[in-house]
Amino acid sequence: MHENDPVILIDRKGRRYLKILRPGHRIAIRGEIDGADLIGLAEGSRVKLSGGEAFLVMRPTYADLIPLLPRAAQVIYPKDTGPLLIWGDVFPGATVIEGGTGAGALTIALLRAVGPHGRVISYELREDFAAAVRRNVATFFGPAPNWTLHVCDLYGGFEETGVDRMFLDLAEPGGALDAAARALRPGGVIVCYVPTALQLKETVEALYRSTWFAEVESFETLLRNWHVKGMSVRPVHRMVAHSAFIIVARRLAEGAKTPALPAAEAAPNTDASPEADVPDTIDDTDLSRD
Repeated sequence: MHENDPVILIDRKGRRYLKILRPGHRIAIRGEIDGADLIGLAEGSRVKLSGGEAFLVMRPTYADLIPLLPRAAQVIYPKDTGPLLIWGDVFPGATVIEGGTGAGALTIALLRAVGPHGRVISYELREDFAAAVRRNVATFFGPAPNWTLHVCDLYGGFEETGVDRMFLDLAEPGGALDAAARALRPGGVIVCYVPTALQLKETVEALYRSTWFAEVESFETLLRNWHVKGMSVRPVHRMVAHSAFIIVARRLAEGAKTPALPAAEAAPNTDASPEADVPDTIDDTDLSRD
């Protein structure tokens, strides 16, 4: 482990403490240790603090880091980051716009996903949030020459065009759809992230009313950990359930634009049972094919 590395110290109960290795800086939890004493240790070592308690020292994974990320705003948690990147189809070399940075959790994930040959362009209205995301990217990701941060109101429009992917973590993403359509290339993916059912309804209806977007889908993710110890194998008592809704759509080409329809007419029928086309019995299944 090296100077200025972020590390987590894990106690015997699995509690995690995020620290930065700096010579001359004492790490205090329940007892102390000089950061210089950890520099040069192999990751996965155990160290004993002045109080006599031993801690396991690791570099944090993304899933370790994000719940502990210094922040003034709510972060996008790892259970949602994975689906955001996959349904958003982020790939190495992509050019991605992020609208609303929060503390930089998604910014870091996007920078990792696009790689050194991709670009991430972030838009943030609040200067205090922008300062926080700059610190977090510098501390927990490192140099990012392919990252641009604009501090401005994105509802007035984006500077970029021909963008591959766009992520909007805003209170009213529906109000940014025209600007998003001008920035995205045909076939590009837009992903909106909203916490409430009312925002979900308003955003999906705005996408259906737009002439620029199609293939709209929305979902949420639920995460349930399991306790496995001896004969005790059961779900843990606390579950990470709803955090936000994820809404995905595709940008249409100019010639494929369709007249805007009321949301009730444009939306596909989602009330049908997903089991409707599943055979009730094996006798209903065609077994003649190899």
